[in-house]
Amino acid sequence: MPYTPILGTLGYILSPDRESVLMVQRIARQEDDHFGKYNGLGGKMLPEEDAATCMVREIREEAGIEVTEMSLRGTINWTNFGPKGENWLGFIFLIQRYQNEPWRENVEGPLSWVRLEDLPTLSLWEGDKRFLPLVFDNDPRPFHGVMPYANDRLLGWSYTRF
Repeated sequence: MPYTPILGTLGYILSPDRESVLMVQRIARQEDDHFGKYNGLGGKMLPEEDAATCMVREIREEAGIEVTEMSLRGTINWTNFGPKGENWLGFIFLIQRYQNEPWRENVEGPLSWVRLEDLPTLSLWEGDKRFLPLVFDNDPRPFHGVMPYANDRLLGWSYTRF
């Protein structure tokens, strides 16, 4: 059986002083698979999009800002993820520059600036705590990881960098 994951993007927007990141607290919809968790911004890729175009669109739709500089930090293969047990292949971006002020909230919940050092204290998916340090480190090489889940629990985490 061919592997046909959902393709998506996930972006982390740095504050101008590079000390904080814009996060959404997913509390707007009780039926949200991510309900109660903090997350970066992003979503599913459309058939006519490449990964970068998808990320720029998602940031515009979810925060009201225009990306002017970003870098691909890595990819993650999430298997059996979330309540529906879906397979996702995510392109992880760091947004270093943008225009406009971000919204205070979107349809998923409030947006807030969180100090990078405080990220591990938030209600995050278990796996996010594993890959987030790679998003913000100074290694220029992208990471490529595999993160299997079962029943909303992380089973493992491995990655490579070249």
